[in-house]
Amino acid sequence: MSKSTSRSRFGWSNRGGNVTVIEAPVARSYRRRATIAFWVTLSVIGLLAATVASHYLHPILGALLGGFIGVALGAVVFALVVAWPVLRVFWHWLTEIALGLLAVYGWIAVMQSTSLVVSLLIVALVVGVPAAIAPIRRRILAWFWCVVVRHRLRMCFAAFIATNRSGSLPLILLARSTPAGERVWVWLRPGLSLRDLEQDGQVQKLAVACWANEVRVMRASRKYAAMIRVDITRREPLAHTIVSPLPDYVPTDVPANAPTSPGMPPVGLDLPDVPDKPVTAPTETPRPRKPRNPTTTTSPSDGFDPSDYA
Repeated sequence: MSKSTSRSRFGWSNRGGNVTVIEAPVARSYRRRATIAFWVTLSVIGLLAATVASHYLHPILGALLGGFIGVALGAVVFALVVAWPVLRVFWHWLTEIALGLLAVYGWIAVMQSTSLVVSLLIVALVVGVPAAIAPIRRRILAWFWCVVVRHRLRMCFAAFIATNRSGSLPLILLARSTPAGERVWVWLRPGLSLRDLEQDGQVQKLAVACWANEVRVMRASRKYAAMIRVDITRREPLAHTIVSPLPDYVPTDVPANAPTSPGMPPVGLDLPDVPDKPVTAPTETPRPRKPRNPTTTTSPSDGFDPSDYA
């Protein structure tokens, strides 16, 4: 009995024990799109190229040349649309593929230019120096987590976050490290909104999938509602012990309860040393009201007396 799994949004499936890169419905959908793109490109590019070529060549030759250019560009567009599911997977893993190629061809280049002992020494220095220096090691780990978070968010978008009718996933743009974790900018496709990520505990699911403590989702642009920001918290930087140089400036030769000068604040006070005196609010005596004389007139030179309006 063959085993079948549900359709994946990335085009991967496992049916009958065979792993396929592109499922049949996905392949048919992209072939239909590619056919439409081919005819549109052929019509538009061919007509424009034939019009331009007819000014320099015979109209028949210009039409043939325009049709040839339209067919060539249409074939390129057709191939790109059909291969896009596979190209998208290569794009998602572009960083890992580039690092793998760099490691393989770098090792081959080092082996061809030096001896085995020197090659091993160079590899040891390249790997050991970043691992021994703490700032470089932390920077590499932060960059590693940024790469991992992009894949984890993409998995979340494909697994449980609702997509639009065409099945397009949000576009993950930039990821950078922060003192608390990572910050990722995401561009939502038409049909999605920030509320789709905030409802039904989706944020908690994002935190679980990203192996994080907390995830916050908010708008990243006042102009574009599709631009959102995902803040992933892995650690609490304010909870660590911070070494402050301020205690070094406190004099150590002053006794705990030594009398201080009038201009110097008390040192080493404790609660029993503070006198327990009741604090009473100062009472203000009412100011006598000045009687007003209706027959007396004031001039601007006499000044202003606020008591006249009391």
